[in-house]
Amino acid sequence: MSINNIVRILGLLAAVIAAFTAYPYAATVIAILGLVGGYYVGAGDRTAYLVLAVALAAVHGAIDGIPGVGMYVTSILGQVSSLVSAGAVTVIVVHIYEELTA
Repeated sequence: MSINNIVRILGLLAAVIAAFTAYPYAATVIAILGLVGGYYVGAGDRTAYLVLAVALAAVHGAIDGIPGVGMYVTSILGQVSSLVSAGAVTVIVVHIYEELTA
């Protein structure tokens, strides 16, 4: 198992746990794992990753109206959106760095 997969699994696990519990520094852990995970996004996948970040940020609250499960799904998607948005920052910075040094 590569470091990329480990970081992604830890990030998703932290996001799901943060959706259901309030543990100290949850946002910091998710942000750091997102930033590290964004470093491992391949050059060919960057556009799709950025679209995913924008889409999650836009629609993560759309399911809130479903009785019973809506608030849980919304909470999980909100945390995953934070994770992916932090990774998008790294993707953008890496792209700018590669453009400047090419």
